[in-house]
Amino acid sequence: MKPLARRARVIGRVIVVSLSIVGSYASSAARDGTATSDRRLTVAAVETVGMTVSDMERAVRFYTTVLSFQKVSDVECSGREYELLTGVFGARARVVGLRLGNEAIELTEFLAPKGRPIPADLRANDHVFQHVAIIVSDMEAAYARLRAAGAAHASTGPQLLPAWNPNAGGISAFYFRDPDGHFLEILHFPPGKGQDRWQRADALFLGIDHTAIVVDDTDRSLGFYRDQLHLAIAGTSENYDVEQEHLNNVFGARLRITSLRAAEGPGIELLEYLAPRTGRAAPVDLQSNDLAHWQTTLRVADPEAALDLLRTRLLSLVSPSLVQLNAETSRHALLVRDPDGHGMRLVR
Repeated sequence: MKPLARRARVIGRVIVVSLSIVGSYASSAARDGTATSDRRLTVAAVETVGMTVSDMERAVRFYTTVLSFQKVSDVECSGREYELLTGVFGARARVVGLRLGNEAIELTEFLAPKGRPIPADLRANDHVFQHVAIIVSDMEAAYARLRAAGAAHASTGPQLLPAWNPNAGGISAFYFRDPDGHFLEILHFPPGKGQDRWQRADALFLGIDHTAIVVDDTDRSLGFYRDQLHLAIAGTSENYDVEQEHLNNVFGARLRITSLRAAEGPGIELLEYLAPRTGRAAPVDLQSNDLAHWQTTLRVADPEAALDLLRTRLLSLVSPSLVQLNAETSRHALLVRDPDGHGMRLVR
């Protein structure tokens, strides 16, 4: 497989944009019918969830030996096209694809220029927070595997969510960190919870159910993910109590949780901390080579048409364009940020 940069060409100028949602869009679109009739922005699939790492060999070793991911691709990317795609001048990166079950993640190490490490005091209610939820068939065995590998705790220990919560009761969960400090979660669904495929027992680590992101305002985020990208709400919950506090390691945690899904791929879970409201906003200068950067790849029918729509709906969009990633398949990509600064890569 040829490196990405060797197969790419630019069809415009700037591709990294910040999505500042026009507050009146949702109501005006509903009045003129565009919210339901225009499907060019519809997400057909959540393809991958990616993160920036500092040492690829170390990261691959952790994900493959501890979490049972399989390496499926390994390319080096550079050149003007990749600079535009990432928004990083002089970018040269190694990108490795890993698969677990039916789901995939993408690790990116910037060989040049290096970005900033994850802040040592990053908390689970800070708005830059993102994780992937890995489903396990046996919580006790999975936790023991993580302990044996020296994985850093982000929760105080595995938590069994209380039965009084009809949507989450009986689910056990644990937050931990990878070698770079990225938050990850293992989840175990009891019978009757989650998708049927998560009841398998043929492997310890089964796949990725969703990626979770912290948002400041659920309704504002729904204006982007539901109303513009047409992801469907798959479930809602309000989680609190001592188990939730110990899971998130946030004293007094009370969360409004909204699960969104496309037709294919893992879900996207919105986590709004109703309390405490002390989470910090994402850095305004967050860059793709910073280790706190994640990007979720969303497949849409027509990124170029979607781009035209975004221009009419956003305040701060300035001369964006697309990069053709693959001449053979005519894949194009556009990197954007949601209202809270989370990276979303739209591809065809």
